[in-house]
Amino acid sequence: MKHITCIEDLRQRHMRKVPKAFFDYCDRGSYAEETLRANREDLQAIKLRQRILVDVSKRDTATTILGEPAALPLILAPVGLTGMQHSDGEIHACRAAHAAGIPYTLSTMSICSIEDVAANVDKPFWFQLYVMKDRGFIKALIERAIAAKCSALVLTVDLQVIGQRHADIKNGMTVPPEWSLSKLVDFATKPAWVAGVLRGKRRTFGNLAGHLKGADDVVALGNWISTQFDTTLNWKDVEWIRSIWPGKLVLKGILDVEDANEAAKTGAQALVVSNHGGRQLDGAPSSIAALPEIVDAVGDKMEVMFDGGIRSGQDVVRAIAHGARSCMIGRAYIHGLGAYGGPGVTKAIDIIRAELMTTMGLCGVNTIAEIDDHVLAV
Repeated sequence: MKHITCIEDLRQRHMRKVPKAFFDYCDRGSYAEETLRANREDLQAIKLRQRILVDVSKRDTATTILGEPAALPLILAPVGLTGMQHSDGEIHACRAAHAAGIPYTLSTMSICSIEDVAANVDKPFWFQLYVMKDRGFIKALIERAIAAKCSALVLTVDLQVIGQRHADIKNGMTVPPEWSLSKLVDFATKPAWVAGVLRGKRRTFGNLAGHLKGADDVVALGNWISTQFDTTLNWKDVEWIRSIWPGKLVLKGILDVEDANEAAKTGAQALVVSNHGGRQLDGAPSSIAALPEIVDAVGDKMEVMFDGGIRSGQDVVRAIAHGARSCMIGRAYIHGLGAYGGPGVTKAIDIIRAELMTTMGLCGVNTIAEIDDHVLAV
């Protein structure tokens, strides 16, 4: 990995090593991908203010996230099907996050289950929850997260209706999955990936396994999932979850000030400004465009986290300068995982850490707390 210099290098390697269907599942967005592009373009349009002759010999990226010390203002975001990018991918990613001193968030739609990950790591991790129509199953899932000593529950609130992802349909990432000659050839040209996945603990949705009696294969579970996203989900359901979950609660998927104000009334400790990585409402504003107004509205009441387009340490500085307390990365670390497994996740984190340290130095700041709008070029 000595010639890997940036997240894009990991992305290119990921694209070569993993079948196209799974790479595109991670890399692409919904519909015309306007919001997916806006997340990156709007971040890149923000210019940083270079400062000189400032003593930056004591730079430190440490901060706190939900009251706990973190080596970086960074969180590994929940990503579905992580274990199909690399065998046992959720375990590898969680270990890499813990070694780096930052939180890891396990998706409801993970391949490795809550219990699989808990049995293979030494520290608590966060769990992300989708609320489905089967509330009994959701209550049981929350109780499993409690039993596994998960340290925060991340409730995703922007998936009541699923945005169409054209690439997934074209690649046959449907339920049931579509097979074609081109897909079989693609898999055949990725023997290391195939061998790894076959050696993995699971090849289906680990958190859902056992829920449908006698039907634990990915097709049956996928069919069940497709009927379970709940259009009736509302703020009263957040109250219900709050009544079951005793720990720290994070609401992920806030993009509007009115919603942020409602979120602040729920007792949640944090919210994540996010448009689901451009995978839901196409034509929505970028996360960075929505961030400042939400921070102004609720930043004194709860932690405001940021998700949407982070690919570098410079992006982290941009988001924090606009008021975020910390940033989630999804695609950035998945590219590392797909490229090199656990060491690739470590590499992705290390790249962002090094870029963050350099950017802080060139902007004339020594601590994360010093990063605010004065580091931006106006």
